[in-house]
Amino acid sequence: MTPTDFARLLQSFLTEYLPMQRNVSAHTVRSYRDTMTLMLRFCRDRKRLRIARFGVEQLDADLVIEFLDYLETERGCSIRTRNQRLAAIHGFCHYLEIEAPQHILRCQRILAIPFKRYDRPVLRYLTPAEMQAILAQPDLQTPSGRRDLAILSVLYDTGARVQELIDLSVRDVRLDTPAQIRLTGKGRKARIVPLMPQTVALLVSYLREQGLDQPRCPDQPLFANRRRQRFSRVGVRYLIRKYVDLARRSCPHLPQEISPHTFRHSKAMHMLQADVPLIIIRDFLGHVDIKTSEVYARADLEMKRQALEKATPATSPHKLPSWHDDTSLLAWLRTL
Repeated sequence: MTPTDFARLLQSFLTEYLPMQRNVSAHTVRSYRDTMTLMLRFCRDRKRLRIARFGVEQLDADLVIEFLDYLETERGCSIRTRNQRLAAIHGFCHYLEIEAPQHILRCQRILAIPFKRYDRPVLRYLTPAEMQAILAQPDLQTPSGRRDLAILSVLYDTGARVQELIDLSVRDVRLDTPAQIRLTGKGRKARIVPLMPQTVALLVSYLREQGLDQPRCPDQPLFANRRRQRFSRVGVRYLIRKYVDLARRSCPHLPQEISPHTFRHSKAMHMLQADVPLIIIRDFLGHVDIKTSEVYARADLEMKRQALEKATPATSPHKLPSWHDDTSLLAWLRTL
């Protein structure tokens, strides 16, 4: 059977354009692939379309809108997930505009589908005492406990994303002065992050114990599981959940949901509260735009506002003026 134009273009998009021309990470390619897989399954199961004969002319705005509604109503996806899937479809349509310009009107109609607005979740972060309670849980009498402490310490100390952490190899770590670690983030952009002395000491012992301080080991995973394979995202989440549950015994007020990204948020907030400038926090976290880093400043201001409200008396001896009492002002407002 002759491949359809959609099949050829999708394969080229996923295997050539994204990894070679856009230089995106394998994780991003998988995200785009998963979106297209879900949409094709929707076309097969709900629209009764034959995938082997699915062409670009069948990809239109109405189909995409139905798919997005299906994600929300039947699969129970959040608005953020819905927007993420739409962004992947938009990316494919931008590619089609260049590679198949005869479909440019079709693509523009899909690109006109807007992202849904949503309330951003409250920024969750840990206080220094809460973070210390978690880091105190690994059993340092066992090799696995010492490894886990090294993982948690690097995750917090560097503010790394979980994928950046599990992608680390031995060659990415420099423990000589000035100690630093090389993280590869979104879009395969690398940044150098300094390491604190406590984390350096943990890594020196860990590398020596695991035999990773030898010249033959630069390409070995920095953190490996029992099968000597790189940790997965699920594996890191499991470790955090394990030690958070242990820490609740001494720190019962820990937030219910603590993820690897909570460690990253906590590091940024602690830097901000230590008067580190936002532009340095931006570079430290690998944000492209400083506006992304401003969320921490807003969260810090909100925290200070709540503290001031608690310290302010609930009643005041003076009545605040109200524009409702000003008849001339009300009359002027009605003329607008």
